[in-house]
Amino acid sequence: MCSWGALRAWNITSPGGVNIPYFLSESVTALFSIVGNLFICTIILRNRKLRTVITNYFLVSLAMADILVGAVAIPCALSTDMGLPRHRPQLCLLMLCTLLVLTQASVFGLLAIAVERYISILKPFQYKSWLSPRNSLLVILACWALAVVIGLFPAMGWHDPLPANGECLFNSIINDTYMVYFNFMTCMLVPLSVMMVLYGRIFLEVRRQIRKVAEGEVDISARQRRRIVVRKEMQTATSLFIILFFFAVCWLPVHILNTVMLLCPTCYIPSQLIMTAIILSHANSAINPVIYVFRVRSFRKAFERAFSCIWYSTAVSVFSTSGMMPSTVSEMQLRNLSLPGK
Repeated sequence: MCSWGALRAWNITSPGGVNIPYFLSESVTALFSIVGNLFICTIILRNRKLRTVITNYFLVSLAMADILVGAVAIPCALSTDMGLPRHRPQLCLLMLCTLLVLTQASVFGLLAIAVERYISILKPFQYKSWLSPRNSLLVILACWALAVVIGLFPAMGWHDPLPANGECLFNSIINDTYMVYFNFMTCMLVPLSVMMVLYGRIFLEVRRQIRKVAEGEVDISARQRRRIVVRKEMQTATSLFIILFFFAVCWLPVHILNTVMLLCPTCYIPSQLIMTAIILSHANSAINPVIYVFRVRSFRKAFERAFSCIWYSTAVSVFSTSGMMPSTVSEMQLRNLSLPGK
């Protein structure tokens, strides 16, 4: 997501300079964020069945936010870390606000997913009317619009005076009170608290449904059907809760460190701790696709198929180059090599 924490902390140890490990770690994070989330979007958009699942509308929105983190936010972070662009205040503010917008879009995206899961499990009879495809798209657009408004507040005047040397440094321009009291405590902690409550209610409801099935309060055929539904909903809710958990783990350290810097300017914070928090915050954009692949069956199968195709294509290329195709090695043999152990 945005790198305001990175810029604030990094300028403590390397003002105006380029640190190669930091640059490389950011670049790798950007690459994995783009590739992983593009993979998720491609799977959903190419599979007709997945395209009809409302939850996946919100997953695509979240994946798009993470793609933009890798493609736009991290490059902006690397530029502003070096004080670029110099003497161009409007462009500087736009780049800094872009970082804030993408972070907020992810927070609201996760909140929308939690609300959608809550309605699906606790209000199943109202689900289709409340979250039709049209209504879901409107919710997604509203989340992005609200994220843009919140992220552009500094450009509307809530920022510190530009430094005399014209450098575009986050901690010199973006107001500390905006970042801590508004961006963190209002726009992140409140949505996170709501999400925690929603997922808590979801787990309690799922446990109640499981007990109902176990006690035989419904007939046999309905019991089996409900068991399958509950199991699937539980798996989905657990996967999305894990995404929420990693988001909090990745982002809270950076926000907490900035809060400490504001409330206790003389407090010493080790640079190693700051750097760990920076890398952790940016790595969140690359974590979500990994969770999808390991937790969601449809994504896992798609990953296995993609890996199989890559393995097969590589094997064909190697054998063709060596002159072993097609007389020595058959196409069927190559397909059997595509997924060892399968």
